[in-house]
Amino acid sequence: MTNDKQQITNDKIALFGTSADPPTAAHQVILSWLSHHYEQVIVWASDNPFKSHQTTLEQRSQMLQLLIDEIDSPYQNLGVYPTLSSPRTLETVAKVRQQWGIQPELTLVVGSDLLSQMPQWYQIEKLLNQVGLQVVPRPGYAIKEQNLEQLRKLGAEIAIADVQVPAVSSTAYRNQGDTKAVTAPVEDYIQQEQLYKFPKQTLRE
Repeated sequence: MTNDKQQITNDKIALFGTSADPPTAAHQVILSWLSHHYEQVIVWASDNPFKSHQTTLEQRSQMLQLLIDEIDSPYQNLGVYPTLSSPRTLETVAKVRQQWGIQPELTLVVGSDLLSQMPQWYQIEKLLNQVGLQVVPRPGYAIKEQNLEQLRKLGAEIAIADVQVPAVSSTAYRNQGDTKAVTAPVEDYIQQEQLYKFPKQTLRE
């Protein structure tokens, strides 16, 4: 696993798509880390074809923007690009290359919970031929060597992010109204738009 711990240099572009509904404080921590390790971080909300969503892509894009607006990064290199959204990551990569008009070095950022699923993604070998993988450890989802090896056999070049992500989740917020899961601006937006239906919880202190 020596190459999995390699240092990512600042001449790369990170691709960070998420179907999180809503995006959480954990996503904000990840985005902040990426801002300090990549020249540019391209962010978009996506629909996961394997699950249903309670909010629209536009609403989730707005919540991602609220997360980014709070990040105190000196690099100003984070941006939400709604037009890049696609259920198929390979199609998003094609849009990135078309929009930027260059051949940048692209790194796809994925949570450790996705590693076992990725071999079933649409044209995964073609995708891995075009992007590197930056794996973000997610609490409760161990990074298993067998999953990494399977992806390497498909052509993946893998790095593992040295970042501590809070153990919060979108599911906990939707099901329990867990205010620790989301940032204050996102929670305010959710309440304003009345986006989720769950029993009323104690207001954020």
